[in-house]
Amino acid sequence: MCVRLWVGTPDRAEATLPLTGTVRTTELQQPRLPEPITDRDTGREVAVPHRMSVDGVLALLRSIRADSGPGRGVAGLLAPEDLPSEVLALLEDEVLRVQGTVTRLARREHELSALFSSARELAEEREPTLLLRRLVQRAFDLLGTDVAYVASFEQPSGVLVIHEAVGSVTPELMGVRVPPGKGLAMKVAQSRAACRSTRYMQDHGIDHDDEVDAVIDGEGIVSMIGVPMLAGDDVVGVLVAANRSMRTFSTEEIALLSAFADHASVVLQTARLLDDAVASAAAAEQACAELTRQTSAMERTAAVHSELTAAVLRGGNAQEVADILGGVLRRRITILDRRGTPLADSGGRAAAAAEPLEDGEEHTGFPTAIRAALRESRRTGQCVPLREDASGLAVAVVAGESLMGAILVDDGEIALTPADRRTVERASQIVALLTLRQEAVADAEERVRGELVSDLLGARSVYRHELLLRARSRGIRIDELRTPVVVIVEPEYRRAALRAAHDIVPGGLAGEHEGTVVVLVSEGPGAAADLVRTRLSATLGCPLLVVAGPAGTPESLADRFDLARRCARLLGALGRTDTAATTDGYAPYLALFGSGREDLGAFIEQTLGPVIEWDAERGTDLVATLLGFVEANASPTKTARNLGLHTNTVLQRLDRITTLLGESWRDAEPLFRISIAARLHQLAAVV
Repeated sequence: MCVRLWVGTPDRAEATLPLTGTVRTTELQQPRLPEPITDRDTGREVAVPHRMSVDGVLALLRSIRADSGPGRGVAGLLAPEDLPSEVLALLEDEVLRVQGTVTRLARREHELSALFSSARELAEEREPTLLLRRLVQRAFDLLGTDVAYVASFEQPSGVLVIHEAVGSVTPELMGVRVPPGKGLAMKVAQSRAACRSTRYMQDHGIDHDDEVDAVIDGEGIVSMIGVPMLAGDDVVGVLVAANRSMRTFSTEEIALLSAFADHASVVLQTARLLDDAVASAAAAEQACAELTRQTSAMERTAAVHSELTAAVLRGGNAQEVADILGGVLRRRITILDRRGTPLADSGGRAAAAAEPLEDGEEHTGFPTAIRAALRESRRTGQCVPLREDASGLAVAVVAGESLMGAILVDDGEIALTPADRRTVERASQIVALLTLRQEAVADAEERVRGELVSDLLGARSVYRHELLLRARSRGIRIDELRTPVVVIVEPEYRRAALRAAHDIVPGGLAGEHEGTVVVLVSEGPGAAADLVRTRLSATLGCPLLVVAGPAGTPESLADRFDLARRCARLLGALGRTDTAATTDGYAPYLALFGSGREDLGAFIEQTLGPVIEWDAERGTDLVATLLGFVEANASPTKTARNLGLHTNTVLQRLDRITTLLGESWRDAEPLFRISIAARLHQLAAVV
């Protein structure tokens, strides 16, 4: 086969080029005219009336390929063709032009391939930090620069901060803060356009910052280029590539870096949006869980409130309330009365009234921490922490302005919700209702018992059979009540004393008669007085005068009560208001006195006034000597021996008493009155 190639004019362009196989000559009847070639120097069209073999054409075409590598040039390739030099020069120019185009297209294809590959890699990443790191690494690889880094805005300061860098040699580059209006990166961000600098440190078109320039100089950076990372109308960051030698970045490199930054910014924005979506979904899920928890807490609160209300309606007590609260809140609940005495405990350790504490001391009120918490709770009506770490709660049980007790809530593994706190506060109201109901019942019982006591001690006639029936219905056997005990207390404590007196001894009877608290018991006078004072003092914590009358039959209770009350008045007149006594020890004085403190004081002053005044002015002890003289049967010697004094000292004191009281004071009748007055004066001095 032969191919005829026309080179030049048609009348001289016939040629036969052998290929392979059988050689045949084929005439080209109508040859195609060659396109004219323009001379580079003259600009004139030049006809090339020369022929070239197929091998030469193939060699020329192979040299155009981008991967042909270095060759011998057009002249070397076409040496066998015997072409003129001007033809060879023209062919070489065309080959170089085509080679440049092919090389540029091949590089562009490589860059686009790398760009798409990077886009796929970036799209697979969802962590913003790792995404920025991969972004910088890809930019570093694509442009082949010495350094690449990315800077993003810090809100609300508006400065750019470098977060990721590749190729840096100093640690100062990471974390550099570029102030607004300074540096190439900030110029790119503010102009939203790419910016390049061949000599950054000498570039006066950039507003420099000393600290930023110091870091750039420490890295040895000379040339740099920056492109914005745009996401819609927002600049999310700036991507920078830099060289440590002078380099002029081409338009193609700027376009490549910009395209890569656009891809990365979209992916970064998508990742952030996904993170926001995930965070929003998590927040929604958390809100849904919180709503579910609050709904459950409200339902539980409603159920507890219903149970507590039912407890009130069926006449429940504080222990039932503590058990309900403890079961719902899963922690120990303690309910105290108005004196700080435990009434109920959800742990099954309820205490009786006036139960001693572990250290042996008796209940005298709320501890300081609880008292302070209850004061705040009474003011706000809410639960108050007992300790600074907010562990343990206390809420006051209040009815009107009166403090009726407290509810204490111990710590638990799970913190109490606001709904749980409201449940405890509602429980305090329930306890207040129960307390009011119990107090109403107690008041009614007190009135009944008081009427029974008044009937037993009063002067009006009541059938004994009726009294027995009324007392027996309350578990009281009147026949066993042998001793009347009178309790004298300040008026503000009288009601509390009366309530506490009901529970002193089983089968006893307490009430108020003629303004006096009376307790009827079966014990003897001495034991009864000590028992009543011990129990009531532990409960009330105030001065208490208790006087037990003599034991006897129920029929004589009124007389023995009157005797005990007169003895209490006598002791009160003597100033003894906090003691336990029996009428037996004061029977002689009761027979003589009992009208009141004024009369008694007048008698003592009239009988022993001068002696008492002498002792008060001079610090002597003539009254004690006078009592010793009476007890020694008027014997000065025995008096001196009993008092541990010399006989002459006793005689001198007796002479002084004679001077003060007169010569007749030793007579029988005056001596009796003087001895009574001295004894009463001594009793009045006892605290």
